[in-house]
Amino acid sequence: MNFRAVLFIAIRCLVSTRSGKNGQGGRYLFGAALGIMLSLVPIIVTLIVADGMIWGITDRFIELGTGHIQVWDNRDRSDWKDRKEAAAAADDRRGGHAARLEAAKQVVTPLKRVRGAWAEIQGAGIILGYHGKTGVTIRAAEAGFWQDPGSRRYLEVIEGTAEITGDRDALIGRALAETAGAGVGDTIRVMTVRETPDGRSIPRTSLFTVKGIISAGYHELDALWCVISYEAGQRILDPALSSSYLMVKIDEPYRAARESMFEILAALSYEYGVYTWQQLHEAQYRSYESTRQMLLFIMALIVLVAAVNLSSALSMLTIERYRDIAILGTMGAAPAAISAIFIWAGLFTGILGAALGLAAGLLIGVSINQLVHGLEYVLSFFSGLLSGGDIKILDPGFYLENIPIVINWTTVWTIAFFTVLCSAAAAFLPALRAGRQKPASLLRKL
Repeated sequence: MNFRAVLFIAIRCLVSTRSGKNGQGGRYLFGAALGIMLSLVPIIVTLIVADGMIWGITDRFIELGTGHIQVWDNRDRSDWKDRKEAAAAADDRRGGHAARLEAAKQVVTPLKRVRGAWAEIQGAGIILGYHGKTGVTIRAAEAGFWQDPGSRRYLEVIEGTAEITGDRDALIGRALAETAGAGVGDTIRVMTVRETPDGRSIPRTSLFTVKGIISAGYHELDALWCVISYEAGQRILDPALSSSYLMVKIDEPYRAARESMFEILAALSYEYGVYTWQQLHEAQYRSYESTRQMLLFIMALIVLVAAVNLSSALSMLTIERYRDIAILGTMGAAPAAISAIFIWAGLFTGILGAALGLAAGLLIGVSINQLVHGLEYVLSFFSGLLSGGDIKILDPGFYLENIPIVINWTTVWTIAFFTVLCSAAAAFLPALRAGRQKPASLLRKL
């Protein structure tokens, strides 16, 4: 029996709906293909949602949080012998450190792939609002950082404006505005701490006017933001209790961050430290990736269960096709050829199930936001009839409000290949048993 005949009979096993006494031949394989399809839908949807969440959160962190690359002045703390000396030389350090960062900025900005560089001072403080006091993260970045296209892509202005025109203007995060009870135009008191030469900590209160309420679309990122001008940060934040660095943004941060880091290191002296966003977010990114891999592994177990179902379907098919197996055997078909028929039938079943599963999974995945919001609307409607509360499946306190659609085609095709491979492996034992059947014993059953 030649190869074309084997493929023809294998396809007939899949498409035929009549065989044996009960006429159930192809239905077994179609049922198995349906099981494979249903097993692939959740794994593809999980892949799209997980990749979209990871990319959306990571992109917000590097565009609005840390930048793509950070440049630190290693001399910022290396010459501090003790806290008393550090506090005594605070003014000198502030001016000298700012000058060194500005010098680094002049060197970094002209480099290849560098899109921009901005100095930032970040420290902790307390906001005294109408509803009480709450801790904040004070961010004092140069104005150009907030005007960068990457920053503007994710910076949402809830109320007011995102423009800081004076050193008494402030922008606050949406969650912080709710906690402190502050709105646009309100005056807030920001308390910071400075150290005296004798090591004592003295509080300092500064007044700011809220110019805008902002959001990055991710609660964990902007919940404690209080954004002020770079000059105001130099004035109210003690260098000994705050961090000061240069944020750099480059083209293709996901591909070229490491190469750009080495270029910046080569252009600057050894007195500067340069770190990529992968290094700055290493623990967080590994946590996301391990969670993603665990979810995909759990979903892959469903594919294995579907493969076992295919093995059972082929076993039933061989029982119903015993007459055809007997006829092929008496006509001189080799046992290997008969086994090949069922292996190819299982392979075609896997390909059909994988194709249907990928199509359905991709369709649901790219429509996940509409489906989730629609389900939230329906659940909130019925919940409103009972208790009057809205239901959020994607709580903005923990997730992105809208999931970016990211399709990793390499992983998608790997999953498809794995599914087809499992189908062929599941077909091996039933096919081997079919090939070992003796035509004489099968004919006696007719």
